[in-house]
Amino acid sequence: MPRRVLILVNQNKPQAIAALDGFSDVIKAHATLIDIVDAINPEHLPNPSDVDLVVALGGDGTILKAADHCLAMGCPLLGVNTGNVGFMAGYEIDTFQRDAHHLFDQTKELPLRLAHPLSAQLIHADGSKQSPMTALNEFVITAGPPYRIIQIDISIDDNPGPTVAGDGVMVSTPLGSTAYNVSAGGPIVAPGVNANIITPIAAHSLSFRPIVVPNDSAIRLTARQVNAEDSQGTCILVDGQPGPQLHKGDQILISKHANPVSFVVDPGVSYWSTLIRKMHWALAPNGHGINPHSK
Repeated sequence: MPRRVLILVNQNKPQAIAALDGFSDVIKAHATLIDIVDAINPEHLPNPSDVDLVVALGGDGTILKAADHCLAMGCPLLGVNTGNVGFMAGYEIDTFQRDAHHLFDQTKELPLRLAHPLSAQLIHADGSKQSPMTALNEFVITAGPPYRIIQIDISIDDNPGPTVAGDGVMVSTPLGSTAYNVSAGGPIVAPGVNANIITPIAAHSLSFRPIVVPNDSAIRLTARQVNAEDSQGTCILVDGQPGPQLHKGDQILISKHANPVSFVVDPGVSYWSTLIRKMHWALAPNGHGINPHSK
């Protein structure tokens, strides 16, 4: 019996739209196509009970947005890259076409990799709370205008930690470790490691280093000193998207989300080969990768 498939596509990406017709034809040949919906601003999503698999066509931003929908629907996500890097994508167009007959056969087990999102609760200094937020890559406290140094107190499992003074701080998942985290000097953490990463952003200290903590740790970030300029200033970024503004005394409680997202991956491609091929991990200074097996 074929799987029932929902396609999510970024309608603003010409490459994704150009590939959509041929892409949907492949799905129709092997599965039941339920609907094609805009990944960024869906007018509606089908009943989760009518969908076996969500397929996202686009780059990392599209796949990240699709993962939010899959978390709500409880459906596995297969990302097909039409972007520039597509690090989060399980497949490229050609490998997707190659494996389609296996991927859409209900009798075949899907090759899955679980990713655990983060959940955050913002508690204002007056005790009021905002609705919980979810991030698959990271939560970031960013300085914002007028871009003076901010100070954030960190505690882990109610144990007081350091105060980071600088441009901000982020808490990242292993999936997000290759995004903003690595650009800020944080470590790459392999999928499957039950951990999260706390990384300072331009810390005003030579000794403040990123730290990796168990992903069941409760992380509390308290705004000690922030920027404020009308409706702008220090705020929370949720997977790169602007979130609530922060004021002095506000707290963010960050913990592991109750539910994981299931990503369909190409079993013939390892995480490490993707890291080398797409992120150019350990590329030699002359621009040529070093083959440890070459003589």
